[in-house]
Amino acid sequence: MSGIVALTEAASIGLHSMVLIARSDEVVNVAKISEFIGSSRHHVAKIMQRLSKRGFVSSNRGPSGGFILKKLPKDISLLDIYEAIEGPLAVQTCPMDRDVCPFGECLLGDLSLRMSGEIKEFLEGKTLQDYL
Repeated sequence: MSGIVALTEAASIGLHSMVLIARSDEVVNVAKISEFIGSSRHHVAKIMQRLSKRGFVSSNRGPSGGFILKKLPKDISLLDIYEAIEGPLAVQTCPMDRDVCPFGECLLGDLSLRMSGEIKEFLEGKTLQDYL
């Protein structure tokens, strides 16, 4: 099914994983995350490695290993998580990412600008604390 607005699988894994970790009172491992959100262990591990390198979680290896937050939930926005995985979220004026429209004016008006701006504003305004 196609949609107008969609998150990449990687961004979705990152956001859901971080909420799961924030809600947990104990270390959460890749197996538990992948089972809970229905994604492959390999992909979850790859995303969590990115988030660890960016300083959002600390990880411990071994049978009792897993992830815990390195920052307080109130200090981690959904935008922080998204951008750690996907890079900076640009507010775009053209849905085809062109500088000049072949029609002179965008057929969608300012819809792309408004939608991408609202999405960025929403992600920026929500923290992990909001999901506890």
